[in-house]
Amino acid sequence: MAYALFIIEMITAFVLAATLLYRYGDCYRNHILVTLSVLTAWYFSFVIMFILPLDISSTVYRQCLDSAHSTPTTSLQSNISNVTTTEAPPENHCQKPWSFVPDIVFPNLWRVVYWTSQCLTWLIMPMMQSYSKAGDFTVKGKLKSALVDNAIYYGSYLFICGILLIYIALKPGVYLDGPKIKAIASSASNTWGLFLLILLLGYALVEVPRNLWNNSKKNYTLTYSYFKVAKLSTDKCEAEETVDEIIETLNSVTAAVGPGHPLHRHVETIVQKLPIQLRDKLNSRAPPERPTAPSFKSLVNLHKKTIKALHVLQRTETQWGLMLERIFHLEDVASNARSPDQRFQHTFHTPRPRLQRLLYPPLVEWYWECFLKQYFLKAMAVVTCILSVAVVWSELTFFCKKPVLSIFANIINASKDTYNYAAIVSISTLVIAYMFYCAYSTVLKIRLLNLYYLAPHHQTNEYSLIFSGMMVCRLTPAMCLNFLSLVHMDSHVIKERVRETFYTQIMGHMDVLGIIAEGFNIYFPMLVVILCLATYLSLGSRLLSLCGFQQFVGDDELTTDLVDEGREIMKREKRKRQRAEESLARRRDYSERFANYRADRDNRDGDYYVTPNEPSYKQPELSIEDELDQRFGESTLPTVRTEFDGRRREKMTMPPRGLFDDV
Repeated sequence: MAYALFIIEMITAFVLAATLLYRYGDCYRNHILVTLSVLTAWYFSFVIMFILPLDISSTVYRQCLDSAHSTPTTSLQSNISNVTTTEAPPENHCQKPWSFVPDIVFPNLWRVVYWTSQCLTWLIMPMMQSYSKAGDFTVKGKLKSALVDNAIYYGSYLFICGILLIYIALKPGVYLDGPKIKAIASSASNTWGLFLLILLLGYALVEVPRNLWNNSKKNYTLTYSYFKVAKLSTDKCEAEETVDEIIETLNSVTAAVGPGHPLHRHVETIVQKLPIQLRDKLNSRAPPERPTAPSFKSLVNLHKKTIKALHVLQRTETQWGLMLERIFHLEDVASNARSPDQRFQHTFHTPRPRLQRLLYPPLVEWYWECFLKQYFLKAMAVVTCILSVAVVWSELTFFCKKPVLSIFANIINASKDTYNYAAIVSISTLVIAYMFYCAYSTVLKIRLLNLYYLAPHHQTNEYSLIFSGMMVCRLTPAMCLNFLSLVHMDSHVIKERVRETFYTQIMGHMDVLGIIAEGFNIYFPMLVVILCLATYLSLGSRLLSLCGFQQFVGDDELTTDLVDEGREIMKREKRKRQRAEESLARRRDYSERFANYRADRDNRDGDYYVTPNEPSYKQPELSIEDELDQRFGESTLPTVRTEFDGRRREKMTMPPRGLFDDV
């Protein structure tokens, strides 16, 4: 029974990580090594989120035992000094949590999680990421390029660490040994993670509640979506122009490098990277008159540019498809809200499974989309706003030991006094999960990191999946150490010797480098508050808008122009889809009429004519997306489909040419 909750949460963490990876990645298209690495990174991050509250409740119980064992000794010594009779020590009143596990479990678990995560985030995943974007044509060349990229990246870190070690070695009274070097490395990692966490939380703690509140307003959401689709149209055009330039370069290269040329197989490798539509476009172009043969180095650079350009094009087309579906849905909600029928009507038919049609009929969909959803989003905005205020206040006051001002520390102390371990586990899980969501949802929204994008419906590529795995492994330890400081379970923060969690014993304390340690308890809270105020006042968006960058500012002329442009883009896209559906409907109607005519003729003239075996004219029932693909051909990149569309199953033991191609 003691291991029940522990096992349940371990299984829950795995199911959650596997479900998210299935939703965002494509396990049948991505390489098996990428899938396993990202699954391990996500799984261990969720393990920390779910198991750390159990470690906290176990630590509370062990603290109670320590205080109970120390109290009888003190009273006994006091009685002896007063020459009085000695009383029997009181019984132990500490209640054991039902989720308590032996002390050996948590240290072994945290060691496995810590070292595996560190190896993934600092060694394996950076090499895989650099390998995936390398332009070389051999395994040796790709590994060499990956090593060079990582050597440049980590060389700067080693240079800084070397300066710090020299500074510490020359400091009088300080001697370096193995444990001290390990502590310095842990402090450097915590410093990097904490400052990145400040930036992410300072933005997300304000933006998450505000986005929920704004999404409850239908007109605002639709206007903002028009603005985003106009910006995305520009990005999509730029990506297509970049791919056209690469196709033009490839045209001259293929004309100069014939079948007998030594570099012909490398050119074919680059051409095979292109989707079918782009290959047809390349073959249809006329070759230049006097092409120049490229060098091997220029082919490597061209291969690298091709990989990046196709990656950007796939990201923009995926975002484009998802944004079109979102705006079509928002326009349907706006039109159905004015309808007296109270039955949700879709402009474009989307096939749904039978179970969803039974549990989510048009009547229920109308009440949810047009009436209940806005109130639910407002309630969630209020809840997340309360959580954000509690987190900011606790960040401001967690250095204050007496009186205890941190909200979460007071909640843990109150639950500790009443042995309410369920409250400790529930509140700790809720707060860690909220900080987890705020930090990681912000990483992929930053415009500077727009190269990485997690797209649902299996549209996320390997590069973005690897990046997300790296970030969760780097941020989760620092975020959880920060939470332990908020609940006053880090002795290096409250400056008091207390029984610590096994997580702190393995992962280290929330220490920063000694050079910036002085005054950290002053500027750390100030940075959080300053960033939250700047986000609340939209100072960053207004400053970027003044500099000429396109930002959604309600009273700005550029914003109004982009909203109008987005509205016109959606009108064109809707007319295009309506014409395609009408054409397909006419074809289907004609096929059905012609099939009925042939059947009637055969029945009527069956006595006089012997009809040979002919193929049936009746076409199988196809979805709109499948008929569009049959009529206009496969799209340049994977189309955005629903979760219920049939996906071709391929063996995972034989991944296609993707990340580790040309091997």
